[in-house]
Amino acid sequence: MAEVVLNGVSKIYSSGGAKVVDSLDLRVEDREFCVLVGPSGCGKSTTLRMIAGLEEITEGTISIAGKVVNDVRPKDRDIAMVFQNYALYPHMTVYENMAFGLKLRKFKKSEIDSRVREAAEILGITDYLDRKPKALSGGQRQRVAVGRAIVRKPAVFLFDEPLSNLDAKMRVQMRAEINKLHTRLEATMIYVTHDQTEAMTMADRIVVMKAGVARQIDEPLNVYNHPNDLFVAGFIGTPPMNFFDGVLLSDEGRLTFECREFKIPLPTTWREWAGKYIGKNVVFGIRPENFVSKGLDNGNASMPRIKARVEVVEPMGIETYLFLAVDDKSFVARVPSDVKTAVGREIELGMDVPKAHLFDADTERSISNSTDQ
Repeated sequence: MAEVVLNGVSKIYSSGGAKVVDSLDLRVEDREFCVLVGPSGCGKSTTLRMIAGLEEITEGTISIAGKVVNDVRPKDRDIAMVFQNYALYPHMTVYENMAFGLKLRKFKKSEIDSRVREAAEILGITDYLDRKPKALSGGQRQRVAVGRAIVRKPAVFLFDEPLSNLDAKMRVQMRAEINKLHTRLEATMIYVTHDQTEAMTMADRIVVMKAGVARQIDEPLNVYNHPNDLFVAGFIGTPPMNFFDGVLLSDEGRLTFECREFKIPLPTTWREWAGKYIGKNVVFGIRPENFVSKGLDNGNASMPRIKARVEVVEPMGIETYLFLAVDDKSFVARVPSDVKTAVGREIELGMDVPKAHLFDADTERSISNSTDQ
């Protein structure tokens, strides 16, 4: 069982300094693909390096396959790490790069050859075994780096932003290849990225981090549909969720949200869990795709609407991003590409309010954490 468990793991770089990682509790199950995601400086790479043994732990314990590894050297942890910059030896061929770690561990030549060629076949780099890294593209070099990890047959694979140096097309291709690799190897993988698209498309579970703290640990769709707080709601999603500061009111018995830009009725079922916030400041969050353009509201005349000025139009092919403004408040809507408008025009959009979110303005925590209540 290649389970990885972090109990109260913290990292402080200097005496009296701030915690780069703060009391992180995480259990990565055997064969799970777990992604640590967050902005630069959130502690995700430091966490990965502590698992690998490249950083010492200030507090807590890390266990791999049931064994506490706090004082175990990196080479004895049964892990393999793939780095952002590939970390290939330029004077060695692809074959030699992939074989190097096995040679250090005194594997037989026949075993080394078998493992290297098997990994090369899996990754489609058999034809490049005699080349040196400078003769390879970025995507090919990353495959070599992954292949060097595969030949080790470790208990756990660790990936530290491995796709960030690749172009957009190659990132998409390599995402799919790493996913297929995970399925084929049935391995435990922990993957670090700042790209929430990578996290959403690759992970069995996501760990969303900010300032060294895990703000939410859950399956990708749960993180997207039921964010724990304003940070998670704004970080996961492209474009990010729109937020409006306002107050919750009771208007003739109907729960309503009022801000400077609009006043809208809320679903009657929301009173059960949001009623105690009447008269209090809240944040109304709605994703860009939950704005509905005229003609696509299925004749729902009761759908709340908002009129806004178009500031920027970004055609994306099948859909269009509209950057809008009401007074000085800006927000984004995703609409079908056949919605015709132009910069400077006014557009009216409906709001699919049952899919929106409410957050406590003071704590920034989700009030609902679910719009399906």
